[in-house]
Amino acid sequence: MSDLKFTTAADYMKVDYSTRVPFTRHGGAYDRGGADSYYGREREPHYFTDGSYQSTKIEEVDMSAEEIAAYNQGYDDNERSGAKKEY
Repeated sequence: MSDLKFTTAADYMKVDYSTRVPFTRHGGAYDRGGADSYYGREREPHYFTDGSYQSTKIEEVDMSAEEIAAYNQGYDDNERSGAKKEY
């Protein structure tokens, strides 16, 4: 998915995934992390191959380290923002 080459998990944490379209598109890993946080769901890395709930869901076990890092950054960014759905 990416042309970035990393050797350790820590390297993935240095990337700003909020600006990388493959992750921020609707259904992408960063997008899904932010959505899970916003809706008060538990952290459960995943993404969809196309639109959310309209395509194949990719679970954490099948995700790359970069995809998991993008999901976690989306979740953490939303947690820091404090944006939460009011029910």
